[in-house]
Amino acid sequence: MSFSRYIFCFFVLVVTLPGFSFDRVTGANATLNIVPGARSAALGGTVMAQKEELVGITDNPWQLALQEYAWGSFSHVAYFEGTVYDMASMTLPLEGMHGIGVSFSRFGANDIPWIKEGEPIPEGSDYRTLNIADWTFSIAYGRRLWKNLDLGIAVHGLYRELDQTGWGFRSDVGLSYTFPKNFSVAALLKGWTSSAAKWESGTFEYESPELYLAASWNYPIRYFYGSFGAYWQSAGVFHNEARDLDFEGNERGGDLLESPLDWLSGGRGGIEFAFDFGLSLRAGLSSFTTFESFTVGAGVVVSKFLKVDYAFESHPVLSSVHRVSVSISPWLFFNDPKEKKEKQEKSFVEKEEPVETLEMQETIEEHQIIEKEPEEFKEEPVTVEETETEVLEGSGGIYWEE
Repeated sequence: MSFSRYIFCFFVLVVTLPGFSFDRVTGANATLNIVPGARSAALGGTVMAQKEELVGITDNPWQLALQEYAWGSFSHVAYFEGTVYDMASMTLPLEGMHGIGVSFSRFGANDIPWIKEGEPIPEGSDYRTLNIADWTFSIAYGRRLWKNLDLGIAVHGLYRELDQTGWGFRSDVGLSYTFPKNFSVAALLKGWTSSAAKWESGTFEYESPELYLAASWNYPIRYFYGSFGAYWQSAGVFHNEARDLDFEGNERGGDLLESPLDWLSGGRGGIEFAFDFGLSLRAGLSSFTTFESFTVGAGVVVSKFLKVDYAFESHPVLSSVHRVSVSISPWLFFNDPKEKKEKQEKSFVEKEEPVETLEMQETIEEHQIIEKEPEEFKEEPVTVEETETEVLEGSGGIYWEE
C-alpha cells in the first residue's frame, strides 16, 4: 500500500471514529473561537477576512504566505467578573511565499472564592481561592499554491483547569483567493479532524467539522489619502452555533440550507479606512441581528517596527470590553523595509527601457545624419564671376582695366 493510501485511511479513521466513541457536543474547545486581536475585534470579529491581523493566525493561517518580516504580537482584554484573555503570537516568513507561526493564550480568572460543601461561610477575607483557565497552543503554516491562491493549516492544543482538568485538540485547514482589484474570498474548515476534548473523569467529547466563509474588498481613495476596506465573515454553514441564538434565547433558524436569510443574519461585518500616514479607523457588527453588538476601534503605525490597535466591543446583555493589541518586528527595528516584489519587477522593467530607448535613439540619429549628409556636405554653388576671378588671379595671365 502506498504512502498516500495510508494518509487517506488515517484521515477516514480520524474523522469517522469519533462519531462512535465520543459524546457529540456543541462548543468543544470553544476558547479557540475567541477573537484574538484588536483589529479583527473592531471589525466585528471578521478574523478570516483579514490579511494583516498578525495576532489572528489561529483563524487565518493563509496570511503567513504573504508575510515578509518576523513579527511578535500581544493582545489583552479584560472581560466581566475579572475574567482576562491574553494572547501572544510570533510569525516567521520562510524563503519563497510561505511562513510559519506559533501562538499561546490564556483565558481564565484568578482568586475565585471557594468554600467546600458543608463548611460554614468564613468571615472577612479568610477563605480559600482557586484559579480556572484555558491554556491554548497553536502552530500554523501558510503557503502560496498557485498565483493568488493561498493555503493555510493550523493545529491547536488546549489544556483546561476547572473542577477537573482536561485536554483538547483541533486542526483547521483553509484556502484564500485574491481576485483583481483587491477583492478576496476565503473558506476555513474548522475541526476537519473533529474538535475533541478528554476530561479527567474519562469523558470524551467531540464537535463535528464546521465550514466558514469570508470576503474582503479594498479600494484606494487618493482624494482622502488612504484606502477603504469592507470585510464579512459568515456563521457556520453546516450547523447552528451558540452565536446563532438571538439575545433573548430564541433560536433564529437553521443552517445555510434550512434558512439562508437567518444564516446571513448570523454573520459578522466591518468597515475600515486606512490613511496613508498610518492611522486606521474601524467599525463593525459582531452579529447582524442587533445594532447593540456594534464595535469600533482604531490602529496606529507608530513606526516601521511598531503597530498598536484598539477595539471597543459592545454587547446587548453583558458589559462592554476594551481590547488592545501590540505588534513588534525585531527585523525592522534594525533594518529598513525590503522592496516588494512588485517594485522589484517594476524597477527591472524600468532598467530595460532606457537600453531600448538608447538603441532607438541611435538608430534615429543615424537616419537623421544620412538624411542631413546631402545638405551638410554638399558643395556650395560657385558663381561665374568668382570662378573667373580665381582663374585669372591664379593663372598668371594678363590683367587690364578698361
